[in-house]
Amino acid sequence: MHPLTLEHPALTLLTDLLDVPSISGYEAAMAARVERILDEMGMAHETDPIGNVLVRLPSQRPDAPLVCLAAHMDEIGMAVAGVDGNGALQLIRSGGLYPWKLGEGPVTVAGDAETITGVLSMGSTHTPDAAQRTIRWGDVRVITGLSPNQLAAAGVRAGSPVTPVRAHRGPVLFGDPADPLVAAWTFDDRMGVVTLLRLLGAVREQEIQPQQPTLIAFTVGEEVGGLGAKGLCQREDPEVFVAVDGAPIPPGSDLTLDGRPGMWTKDSRGPYDPGLLRDFGTLAQAAGTGIQYAAYDANASDASMAHFVGYAPRIACFGHVRENSHGYEVARLRGFDHVLDTLLAFVREWSA
Repeated sequence: MHPLTLEHPALTLLTDLLDVPSISGYEAAMAARVERILDEMGMAHETDPIGNVLVRLPSQRPDAPLVCLAAHMDEIGMAVAGVDGNGALQLIRSGGLYPWKLGEGPVTVAGDAETITGVLSMGSTHTPDAAQRTIRWGDVRVITGLSPNQLAAAGVRAGSPVTPVRAHRGPVLFGDPADPLVAAWTFDDRMGVVTLLRLLGAVREQEIQPQQPTLIAFTVGEEVGGLGAKGLCQREDPEVFVAVDGAPIPPGSDLTLDGRPGMWTKDSRGPYDPGLLRDFGTLAQAAGTGIQYAAYDANASDASMAHFVGYAPRIACFGHVRENSHGYEVARLRGFDHVLDTLLAFVREWSA
């Protein structure tokens, strides 16, 4: 028997959350699952008008500026674009998903009245140009085996969300049993949600009271423009906004899957706060985890998207380092604990 198990507390929560498809605009079921876990923890929570789930932590300095730690509940996926005459579904992407990350296989289509199963199809390889083909969304269909009328009765329509079936989602542990890797269909950003839930559990158990008023936020719509974070920052006006999200490994990056958390220094929306970069590095070093830094030019976070439109004066983005971003992602298991340890130090010790 291989000694690797899924009994790690982060993976127990992740496995639970992987049961719930949650593409942008359809996060209500994920929000309900998060609320159920918060209820079981005895944590008071609220939901704002856009659908963000919020937990407010009292502080030692109630008049100090607000700090927000946020992880988004939505995931990348697909959406129905149209229905062919034979009942096959045309697709468009939701968020940053590309067909080459998927391959062919079973998917779930959530209609308004019924959820159905179909199979992604990218056509035959029995063509002269098969080896040179580039697959685009226009080449992809979902074979449903149902007629357009049957699909309409199930409530399958333009915009219906499409995600890989649960059996494909993981998680999977592999590699060195003493220091394993873990993989799943997009940690982005269920593992950020898991981390904040574990953080709240530790805050409650250890009776931690932050230096500054602290808002823990589970946001919607990050993959389609940071919609939840922007609305949240407009209403709550945090001075510091920290996105708890993964650090993907781009080509040429020095990031490695060695268990150290990753910190974004810049992205497509601009630079992150130098003081927070320094402070997180100090806290991570003191926590014994260390830290890695990454600069990006083709992605953005809840923090940078809110900052870009004039909210959240000071921002950071911090989390586990991951390979295969926006696909079947891979991370070092102990990295999730190191992210938690650093965030606990931040909540316990940091002040502006």
